[in-house]
Amino acid sequence: MKRKIMRISALAMAGIMLCQTPVLADGVDQPYLSLGADLNKQERQTVLRLLGVNESELDNYTVVQITNADEHEYLDDYLSASVIGSRALSSVLIEKTGEGSGINVTTKNITYCTEGMYENALSTAGIADADVVVAGPFNITGTAALVGAMTAYEDMTGENITEESKDAATNELVVTSELASALDDSQKAEQFLALVKEEVVSADISSVEDITQVVQDCEEQLQIELTEEQRQQIAELMEKISNLDLNVDKLREQAANIYDELSKLNLNTEGIWQTIKDFFSRILSFFGIGQDSSAPEATTE
Repeated sequence: MKRKIMRISALAMAGIMLCQTPVLADGVDQPYLSLGADLNKQERQTVLRLLGVNESELDNYTVVQITNADEHEYLDDYLSASVIGSRALSSVLIEKTGEGSGINVTTKNITYCTEGMYENALSTAGIADADVVVAGPFNITGTAALVGAMTAYEDMTGENITEESKDAATNELVVTSELASALDDSQKAEQFLALVKEEVVSADISSVEDITQVVQDCEEQLQIELTEEQRQQIAELMEKISNLDLNVDKLREQAANIYDELSKLNLNTEGIWQTIKDFFSRILSFFGIGQDSSAPEATTE
């Protein structure tokens, strides 16, 4: 699979800029702005307005462009050409915020990806504490914006995001979008992927077979039913995620908008854990592992 990094960037909060360059959290002193390379003059003006950026202030930003060729190079493994499109239009602003503030995404004229999907995927990539605005000049999918946000964060903070993390995050965004379409419920899809990810990372489960068991348990918890193909697709994604050495507490903190909603559902997560334990117990029992053959048999009176 092709894993090329798109050098696209983004940034900052609308309306906080004075005449001088703003100073952002954690020592970040340069805003980031990523613009689609195929925006015409009118579309560019529309996007800048939606992002709260004045053309006259662009010198205060690190501005980078993304081409349609870049989009296809990174996304062709996951999306059809019709979804990616033939013009690079997605644009992104990103601002580093204070520790513990989490990832907060706002979308404008984005139809394929929701704010929650971006937040889920960005937390998978290891991004922390950032405000992100994704915009299009009119209704567009916004798929390429994810990598723009990741690369912008990387450039802005100097923190390295591995290609494996970027690939897993992109894969997650696409899988969640497709599940949302199948369920006709974006929020349910976001919550489902977040719940499965939480359980997989918490239990440090890595095999597709074991992850599939978690997927099925989460289906029961959120009262949805997936096809076998969907289960396999999600299990394969989670296998990638399980290899990223993610911290479950960080996931909950960074994608708090989603996990807070999950907590309100009063899910029986103890039931999930018990099912997992029973699953492994059955395997151990099958092979006779953990049984003490010298122990006396229990008697009844």
